[in-house]
Amino acid sequence: MDIKALILKIASEKKTFRTADVLEALDHKYTKQHISSLISGLVKSGLLVKSGSTAKAAYALPDNAYELGTVIKKHLVREDIKEHEVLDDINHQAPFLVKLNENIRSLFDYALSEMLNNAIEHSQSKYVDIEVGIENGNLNFTVSDGGIGAFRNVMQQRGLASEFESMQDLLKGKTTTAPHAHSGEGIFFTSKVADLFVLESFGYALRVDNNIDDVFFQEIKPEKKGTKVSFSLSINTTKHLKDIFSQYETDHDDPDFDKTEIHIKLYSIGTIYVSRSQARRVLAGLERFKTIILNFESVPTVGQAFADEVFRVFQQKNPQIKIVPINMNEAVKYMVDRVEKPTQMKLV
Repeated sequence: MDIKALILKIASEKKTFRTADVLEALDHKYTKQHISSLISGLVKSGLLVKSGSTAKAAYALPDNAYELGTVIKKHLVREDIKEHEVLDDINHQAPFLVKLNENIRSLFDYALSEMLNNAIEHSQSKYVDIEVGIENGNLNFTVSDGGIGAFRNVMQQRGLASEFESMQDLLKGKTTTAPHAHSGEGIFFTSKVADLFVLESFGYALRVDNNIDDVFFQEIKPEKKGTKVSFSLSINTTKHLKDIFSQYETDHDDPDFDKTEIHIKLYSIGTIYVSRSQARRVLAGLERFKTIILNFESVPTVGQAFADEVFRVFQQKNPQIKIVPINMNEAVKYMVDRVEKPTQMKLV
């Protein structure tokens, strides 16, 4: 009997299987050690893919590897990492990636390489850990380091007062602590590419949930030393990388990252009314964009000073920039209209 052929037949019929399934099909005429050895040989030759520890291992044909929820883990010395080599290695070890549609592969390759590059260039950590896998229909990866921490790094380099201010700046795009080497677009666009994106560091988390189109700033326990990025994307997504980039271009005939969207609610932590100083925080660094979308969703009202700072002071200083307010309720719209129509109502 060709036992290897039988094992591959079981793999084809069951999608995933364990050593016990083969022993049962053979009426336990062979030892577990013998069957395990044959399966290991098929794994080494690339005919099967393994998931889990030896005691609880599951196996599948490469075409069905996504059924395993296989997780690829890497513990790397930061100074030795080259992004393209890591991606090539992961693609070799994770054949389930080959079965994914090209649009998903492009999104995955972009996001993982950007987050890995951030860890290499900014973390100052000795090691970087990577996990990649598919679970419950989602392609996931994490990139972790034990370094100085993303939020603290941005705070120190930009003279910010808190981790929350760091998160605010990162969501604007073009925020980097190494402007001569980086555009600062990596975290911004990776958070747009993902269905769920989480950036954790020293007890704080930035959570971007594109399934519900919302953003959250959180304090978390236990504290994560360094930085951990978690990325999740449906293996059935119809997103395309080019389409995501184009959403942040003012002129598609002249492609450039010159458009951004700001969630105003993230600048009103602990208060209902948004002040002039908070408006200045919203606007900090936005002179680099041609179009600024201000999203007022879940903002009950804004102070007159806030509206004046944005729609009169900043706009007069930067007439070349187009400011587009969206999702305003009647109270917010009233305050914005007061500034945009000064001839009808005098500001005080």
